[in-house]
Amino acid sequence: MSLIVQKFGGSSVKDARRIRNVAGIIAETYLAGNDVLVVLSAQGDTTDDLIAKAAEINDHPSKREMDMLLSTGEQISIALCAMALESMGLSCVSLAGWQVGVRTSGVHSDARIKKIETERIQAELDQHRIVLVAGFQGVDRIGDVTTLGRGGSDTSAVALAAAFNADLCQIYTDVDGVFTTDPRIVSNARKLDEITYDEMLELASQGAQVLHNRSVELAKKFHVNLEVLSSLNRKPGTKVKEVTKVEKTNIAGVAKDTSIARIALIGLQHNPGVAFQVFDLLSKSGINVDVILQSIGRQDTKDITFTVHKKDMEEAEQILNDHREALKFDHIEMDDKMGKVSIVGAGLMSNCGVAAKMFEALYEAGINIQMINTSEIRVSVLLDEEDVNKAVKAIHAKFFDEI
Repeated sequence: MSLIVQKFGGSSVKDARRIRNVAGIIAETYLAGNDVLVVLSAQGDTTDDLIAKAAEINDHPSKREMDMLLSTGEQISIALCAMALESMGLSCVSLAGWQVGVRTSGVHSDARIKKIETERIQAELDQHRIVLVAGFQGVDRIGDVTTLGRGGSDTSAVALAAAFNADLCQIYTDVDGVFTTDPRIVSNARKLDEITYDEMLELASQGAQVLHNRSVELAKKFHVNLEVLSSLNRKPGTKVKEVTKVEKTNIAGVAKDTSIARIALIGLQHNPGVAFQVFDLLSKSGINVDVILQSIGRQDTKDITFTVHKKDMEEAEQILNDHREALKFDHIEMDDKMGKVSIVGAGLMSNCGVAAKMFEALYEAGINIQMINTSEIRVSVLLDEEDVNKAVKAIHAKFFDEI
């Protein structure tokens, strides 16, 4: 007997027909003799609808109350799916994050899982029940409901797989697996049979929406046997693993991210510790910074440009302006009409000219680059938001149409 964790995204459970389809997949796995632990996301656009309802009441609701509201979406999904399984005569139980004992940090809307208490789930599995867990949520040390950030149900699933040493963790979506880029933008994007943890982590971190980046971090750390596949057909998906066979191309895929904003601090004093002061202030407020560029300004000053998530732009501006006297900068410039396009692949480490090939594709497409950022297996460029899809198509064609 194997223990299999199955996670189903919002599009997989968006209506009654899809829920019955998901129940069929779960039942098939269960009736094959496996223990099954299921994690579900909120149905379809439920989370967006709840956010809209909050906006009708309060333009700036507290993050704590937003977590209380948003956590209800996943609870609806697990209850409905449990009802579908009950109608098939199968023994099951649905559990919210607090019932399971998913213990998290106290950072509302972006909490981190610290511990999973296994007793309740194990007791249910021992009775050979299918256990359905609400993804995306947990409780902090004082018992307040927290959420893990958008896409956090992936992280819930992988964390549960790690906690119970599951034989397999399957992430079901509405696509057949991990593609070389978003198939909605590039029609001839290719499905990958396998991809390394490191490549998948970079793709997820750079905007690919197949997996939550923190779920990949956990999978790599705890060696979780991970597969991404479609809930709409029974085709093999994409295996995410430590080492893959050598591919013909130097890159695994092209990712895009249009959720970023660029902030520039102009005229900072060119003194030691200024950069630390800036990013320490943002860090203490839970604001993540991505691409960073420092340049020499004028008259012994410097400019620091960096990117944050769009939702954090106004808060970051307020924090920096509140400390303007201490930081001694001239002014702030902001732009939320930005996008980031990245190429990712282990081949970047051992093959020269890969970045140049990317830049050539952008040049041929007449696209201007505003900032460049790299890691060992990634090259990212910041562009005008209106150029992002065009850039993805050009770069993908340059690397994959020539094979």
